Amino acid sequence: MKILVVKRDKIGDMLLTTAVLTWLRQALPHAEIHVLANDYNSWVLIGNQDVNQMWSVPRLRSNGRFSLGDIWRSVVTILRLRRLKFDWVLVGNGEESPRAIKLGLSVQGKQTVAYCESSSCYSALSHPLPIPQYLHETRRLAELAAPIGLLVPMQLPPPHYVLPTSGLAFTTAWLAAQGLSAFGYMVLGLGARRAKKQPTTRQVLDWSAHAAQNWGLKTVFMWTPGKSDDQNYPGDDEIAEPVLTAGSPHIIPFRGPLHEAIALIWQARSSLFPDSGLMHFAAASPGGVLGFFAEREASPSPDQWAPVGPRSRWVEAQHKVADLTDAQVLGPLGELITSFPGLPHAGQ
Repeated sequence: MKILVVKRDKIGDMLLTTAVLTWLRQALPHAEIHVLANDYNSWVLIGNQDVNQMWSVPRLRSNGRFSLGDIWRSVVTILRLRRLKFDWVLVGNGEESPRAIKLGLSVQGKQTVAYCESSSCYSALSHPLPIPQYLHETRRLAELAAPIGLLVPMQLPPPHYVLPTSGLAFTTAWLAAQGLSAFGYMVLGLGARRAKKQPTTRQVLDWSAHAAQNWGLKTVFMWTPGKSDDQNYPGDDEIAEPVLTAGSPHIIPFRGPLHEAIALIWQARSSLFPDSGLMHFAAASPGGVLGFFAEREASPSPDQWAPVGPRSRWVEAQHKVADLTDAQVLGPLGELITSFPGLPHAGQ
């Protein structure tokens, strides 16, 4: 059996998909499992042993312009995939994604499965499925395999990521330069792109001071570089600035490339992140994560997007993260910090 999973979303979505890829490999050990991604998220699967082959297509529009070279590379990839004659093409989105469905159908597999609002809009889909409600994204993705005849288990494997050796080399050098050691710090990050999901300057300063005084941990403070009005990749420089201006001795700022940020998260005792791609990576890391959610009526819900993993926790504010009390945050964070496997309790 040949299965193609189409995943053209962001990096956090791709990371969540690894849980389903592991389950598919366990359920169908002799199947050929391929993934069709884009050039933005495909690196998440480097080193993943559950995938037989990774395929990537470029994003066809950059800064409002199309590249003829990228269009040609995409066409060549699709033609190569068609020749493989996939038995099943699973459009890996928990909701309807017209672009992803179009990409999946272009492969011309024998059976193509996708979620959609109305099956009449996609007559070529062999299995148009109704969009599920009140299910986490990982389970939504797994349910796409139901037409194959697979029963989704009560508990799926956790998402996972293979940290490259270059990431470990970077953290070794960077931590040494900062006077830090592996698992001897916590990470506190911004990056939700929604102001109501971001902690305030006061919260960042207070939580980092608490970590230093009670657990002996400094805080690596990271944020998405760039201006908030950048149309392609909005950043958090303006939100981070007052934290940096405060000059806290407990905070070590990090404003660097995404791969280096993930490597630092992998060596942290634990992390705090608003709902974002980095929150999901932190959930898959050894230290785990405390995730922040807010404004459920207007923002993605933790019911669908909560961090997944044995060391994952999350808290939700009714309106904005600024409304969370210190006890609501430091309580579950303390549980993560002091229960880190293989280490004595913090402060001992």
